Amino acid sequence: MVDGAVGTGGEPEPSDSLRTFGAFFQALREHAGLSREEFADLVRFSKHTVASVELGRRMPDMVLVERAEEVTGNTGALRKAFPKLVRQPGLASWFRRWALLETSAITLCTYECRMIPGLLQTKAYVQALSADQLPLLDDEQIEERWAAREERQRLLRERSSTPFSFILEEHLFLRRTGGAEVTRELIDHVLEVTELRNVEIQIMPLVRESHAGLQGPMRLLENPDNKWLGYCEGQESGQLISDPKVVSVLQSRYARMRSQALTIQDSLSLLQGMRGDL
Repeated sequence: MVDGAVGTGGEPEPSDSLRTFGAFFQALREHAGLSREEFADLVRFSKHTVASVELGRRMPDMVLVERAEEVTGNTGALRKAFPKLVRQPGLASWFRRWALLETSAITLCTYECRMIPGLLQTKAYVQALSADQLPLLDDEQIEERWAAREERQRLLRERSSTPFSFILEEHLFLRRTGGAEVTRELIDHVLEVTELRNVEIQIMPLVRESHAGLQGPMRLLENPDNKWLGYCEGQESGQLISDPKVVSVLQSRYARMRSQALTIQDSLSLLQGMRGDL
């Protein structure tokens, strides 16, 4: 199945929706007669995480929601309320469903040929991209974009047992979006991310006679039920793909690209070389 992901208007600010969800979350816990410590033990999340969710400071993990349902009587209330949290400024409406799935994925793969993926962007890079956005964005919208990406980037470090694979086209760095200084900072950031043991970054060289990804960018993830999903994006649109046959095709293309791209070590060397040329 290929699901179009579309946005809706009149959505609450994330702070409001998170606080509302958190209060509801806390009320269900207390109704079950559980202290925060007891609840944390049962759902196998830290007391700090539970507190952050209840206070509306943190986007809950889908796994936490499912375990909380089991502990509080399987009313279905949390499951129904949870999807509304993904309606947050800073992310394109068609991307929000995928961003929600990212929070509980056990494997994530990304191929990009248009821009550096949000999980690897810097604030200056986001500002440079946003400066050319049409229609024009105001300062608040640009700040929301960065805040949304910064929040997503926590996944790289907080989910240290989740493998993240990236295949990036060399020209994304050669373009020097925002200028040499922005690109230098971007490469430094990407090099820093490569030091995380759960992150692998490969560069697809500018000259490559065989390329399995010419159909465009793609994302793949494996959810906690070991089901693979795909996501493809175009201008002003995105598609969440759940059809196993289509997802299998995307997996095959991604696997082929991993063999066509530079090795992880050669990719690191190329990035360091580009950094030195700036």
